Amino acid sequence: MNVDKDIFMRAELLLGSDVMEQIASKRVIVFGVGGVGSWCVECLVRSGIRRLTIVDCDKVCASNVNRQLMATTKTIGRAKVEALKERLLEINPNCEITALQKMYSEETHEEFGLDQYDYIIDCIDSLKDKVSLIMRACETHAVFFSSMGAALKMDPTKIQVTEFWKVRGCPLGSALRKRMKKSWLKPAHKFKCVYSEELLENRGSNPNSETNLIVKAQINGSMAHITSIFGLTIAGLVLNDIYRKVVNEENIEKVEP
Repeated sequence: MNVDKDIFMRAELLLGSDVMEQIASKRVIVFGVGGVGSWCVECLVRSGIRRLTIVDCDKVCASNVNRQLMATTKTIGRAKVEALKERLLEINPNCEITALQKMYSEETHEEFGLDQYDYIIDCIDSLKDKVSLIMRACETHAVFFSSMGAALKMDPTKIQVTEFWKVRGCPLGSALRKRMKKSWLKPAHKFKCVYSEELLENRGSNPNSETNLIVKAQINGSMAHITSIFGLTIAGLVLNDIYRKVVNEENIEKVEP
């Protein structure tokens, strides 16, 4: 069986072999493979991305099972990136998956070699580290996409895509802009975000049973039907960007004398 040819047959039927070749050639790095990032990563691999780096310092805990693809009762306690890498290689054994169980921060940013990637995807929720990643990613030639907060939401029809400075109704987006303005920081270029203006309140009590390595100031409820759409939407932004660049180049060649 020709694995690549068979598993991507439907994608190639829609996109064409030239687009599929471009998809396979791109290098992508995803920071944070939780409720949003894990869905993004799997969609990319199922769509033909072959060279992928996934970054997350955390381990799977029981509370991840409701919304994170690699989180099951059997993977609790395992490094998220390793559990996800195993799953991705079952989808396409020919993928080159680099799994880094590390935390991104301003102090560690040089370890990730951002300049080598075509696409950089931000799915982390630490405010300070997110600001750093945005600033550093926008200094590279890579296309950059970012996820805003996906917690405290139930309505999938309210999920939107817009440029970062136009995000409204999202506490994370607001906090990021406030911190940047306070520190006189401005990304080198504009970039698109996935966000939702919906903001609910937690109706249940927090049992404080989280065992993640990352200590969070506040834990909010979140649902798979929301986090998955956030992740799939970011994957779609990557794939559509590749598709449009190939098609636009073809159109330019057609009109040239």
